[in-house]
Order: sequence, then C-alpha cells, then structure tokens
Amino acid sequence: MLDQGLLDAVKSYSERMTRPIEFVLGEGEHEQRAELVDFLTQIAGTTDKIRLSQQFDANLSPMSFKIRSQDKDTGIIFSGIPGGHEFTSLILAILQSGGSELKLDPGIQNIIKAIKQPLKFETFVSLSCHNCPDVVQALNQFALLNDNISNEMIDGGVFQDMINERNIQGVPAVYLNGKPFANGKIDTAKLIEKLQQQYPDLMSSAAAAEQLEQQDVTIIGGGPAGVAAAIYVARKGLKVTMVADRIGGQVKDTQDIENLISIPLTNGNELSANFVKHITAYSITVKEMVSVTSITENSAQMNEQGEDKPTYQITLNTGESFSTRAIIVATGAKWRKLNIKGEDENIGSGVAYCPHCDGPFFKGKDVAVVGGGNSGIEAAIDLAGIVKHVTVLEFADTLKADQVLINKAKERDNIDIMTSVASQEVKATDGKVSSLIYQDRTTGENKELPVSAIFVQIGLVPNSELVKDLVQVTKFGEIEINEKCQTNKPGIFACGDVTTVPFKQINIAMGEGSKAALSAFEYLMLQ
Repeated sequence: MLDQGLLDAVKSYSERMTRPIEFVLGEGEHEQRAELVDFLTQIAGTTDKIRLSQQFDANLSPMSFKIRSQDKDTGIIFSGIPGGHEFTSLILAILQSGGSELKLDPGIQNIIKAIKQPLKFETFVSLSCHNCPDVVQALNQFALLNDNISNEMIDGGVFQDMINERNIQGVPAVYLNGKPFANGKIDTAKLIEKLQQQYPDLMSSAAAAEQLEQQDVTIIGGGPAGVAAAIYVARKGLKVTMVADRIGGQVKDTQDIENLISIPLTNGNELSANFVKHITAYSITVKEMVSVTSITENSAQMNEQGEDKPTYQITLNTGESFSTRAIIVATGAKWRKLNIKGEDENIGSGVAYCPHCDGPFFKGKDVAVVGGGNSGIEAAIDLAGIVKHVTVLEFADTLKADQVLINKAKERDNIDIMTSVASQEVKATDGKVSSLIYQDRTTGENKELPVSAIFVQIGLVPNSELVKDLVQVTKFGEIEINEKCQTNKPGIFACGDVTTVPFKQINIAMGEGSKAALSAFEYLMLQ
C-alpha cells in the first residue's frame, strides 16, 4: 500500500524519536480492516521505535487506532487510514509522541497546559482536503500537552454513517464533547480564540510567557507579502518578529500556481514550505499560529532631529505583549461572502468556499459555483472531475477569468456558464442545501436552480479589522498606502492584498512586501 520511498522517509524521520511508540487497534471486523492492519504493519516495520500492539481496545471501532507512548495513551486517535494529506498528520503524531519538539508557540502551549476541563475533540476530514491536516495536527499537539484532551481524526469516506447522522457536508468539521465546535478552514489561532470564548478563565490560569524585548519591526501576516518583508528587514540586521496565523496565508489554499515568475509550476503547500525554509535562514522571531489582539500607541519618543516618533505595543492572543518601533501590516484577505439569505445558516451544509476540501462530498451531484473570475472557473474545472454537473453563475455580462481557463471550462460537457445573473437566496431541505434562487438580470425574473452545493468564489475581503481604527482605510476596507507602503500613521506600513495596491497577485505581494521593508528600514534609520 505504501511505496518504498514513503517507508524510507518514515525510517529516516524516526531517527528523531527519543522514545518508542505503539499503535493499538480497535476491536472487531470491517471490510477495510486488513488494509489498515497492513498499513500500520508497514510503518511499524521501518524501525524498532514503532510497534503494532497485539492487544486491542474494545472502546475503538475496527477501523480506528490510537497512539501510546511511555505506557500511556497520548490522546491521539485515527479513525480510518490516514493517507492522502493526512499521512503527514500521522507522521507528525508519531514523531511528536516519540519525543520530537512540538511546533506550537510557547504561549499557546502554556494556555493548553492550563486547561483543567476534559476536552474530547472529533475532527471529521476528507483525505483530499488540504486544510484538514492543519486542524488535526494542532489538536493532536493539544492532546500531547494535556492529559485532559484527546483528538480523533475521522475519515468521512470510511465513516459515512457518522457523516449522515451529523449532517456534515464540509470539512474539517470539529466537534468538542459531542457538540459542533468549528467548521471549515480554521487555524490554530482561531481554535484558541474559540476555546477562550467557551472558557473565559483560560488565560488566568496559564503560565506567563516570556516577553520579547523591544523589536525594531513587527510584521503581522505570513503570506507572500509578510514573508518578503520579514526577509528584507532581517537582511538589514534589524530585530524583527513575524506574527502569523500560518506561514503561507491564502497561498497555502492554492492548488496549481503557474504565474510565479521563474517557476513554471508549483502549488500552495510547496511554496509555503519554501517560505518557511527561507525564513529560517535568517534571524527572524516567528510567532506562528498566534494572532494579534490589539495594537496601541505608546508615548512618543523624541529623536535627534527633535521629532516625536511613537512606538507601538503589540498584544497577542496568548497574553504576551511587547513594544515595537515599526509595524508592517501584511494580513492579506479572506473569501468574500454573497451576503444573501440562507448563506450563513448553511455553511458546512452545502455552502462552501473551498472546492478542493468539500468537493468530494458531492460526488455525482449537481453543484453551483458563484463567480466567473479565475478562482470561480478554476473551481468549476476541478469540480467537474468529481461531481455530476457544475453551473457557473456570474453577475457581470461577461466572464472575468483568463481566456485559457474559460476555454478549458467550455471543453467540459458537464459545465454550464450563465452570465448576467444575481444570486438571491440559498434554500435548504432537511438541513441540506437544495437550490439556489437567482435573478436573470436581463429580464428581472427570479429562477430556481436545484443543486446540492454552492461554492462561493467571488473574490476577497481585506483583513484590516485589526487596524481600521488606527490607520486610514477605504470604504472597501483596504489600507490606504502611498508608493512607499506608508500609511497615514508614522511607523506603520502595509503591503499585499490588505492594501489599496491593485492586482492581488503573489508576485505583486512579494514586491510590495520587499518595498515595505525597505521603507521601514529607511524610517528607522532617520530616527
């Protein structure tokens, strides 16, 4: 089942383990159980640090296994065969259970260690979902940090009865103690935020994290703009900290990338991995998987020219706080919603924003894609290989996508394209999307399109909420900047998709990030 290359990689990775682990299977019979046993046997056969126990756990399903270390349960359970994107989750769980360093920020670790309530997470995934592993890996680390926490990855393809019983139509779908907790793309910072909402006293019992000394530049955001800015600042020899939900940002959700100059073809995961590799080559303090909760202005300090130059106080969701002389905001953008009746109520029940993650749930069914730009047409092409039929709905009179993508879509006999239509309402039957009401803009007539899912691909909204009361933003929420990426506030710069710079592209964001860093350096040197 596993090719020799993967097995060799597991053997190589296992050298990092400082203690052995074992797999313990559930009890019972299942048509795929032999495949699961073979899968685990092959992995265990790569090293004497991994063992497949001959004992069974009657509390687990026949298609489940747990990881034990140092003669106790780690709290990590996999239900299904963690192949596809989840193979990495399994390898990391093995290594981290075996003593390898956790990837969570120390501030987050302190919060998780302080939890005293029993937290049983269930994370429903699709093996083709590229967002799911981030959630599984974060919650697995939570389990390793605290004996009160467990996390079970559940492959929806194997446990269809549970998917139907809980009416799940989108992944990742996270349940906490049997109740819905989080749905769709969600990073570690958001998981912590949700836990803090449910358990308000979480911070009070957490150990204080070590505070950073004053930084020269703090970069908020880890996408192409933020990464470029961090590298350029570090190359100037300044003290720089990057705060990011995840390195890669929206890029990590992108499949094929064909327009990154000098690289004919790559994908979001590869590019994000290269970002991480490049960042680690420099002296950059990276606080990943955390978020900034507030930015406040400290008392201005007078420089040698007699000018007042403010510093800023950055506060994180982990409770940490530190001062910085300059800030570069590179927070990017998020998917734009339709803002029509029935949309919010049916997110995860047929309304989706990631065709790669949720497309497999609608195999053999009719779906709609709203949006005729590049992302919409790309989504339609991808979905056409999975679902029965795709209808693309575009508000404008013509499609905005590149002609090469339009041509590809028109070659598919199961893609229909409608222009001059306005989405009006999402309708659901028995808790699942059943149709989309749209208006024919040429006649004004409302019509109903029977579909099982609606994939919204209508562009992005800038993530400027954090600074909207601190710097000047447009009516669209974009941070206003000049040609040097300066905002109207001294010492605060911005770059990438969150700004007024036109054409939201990876190449442009990288250039803007580099420019913002050079402008910040110039600003600090004048002090």
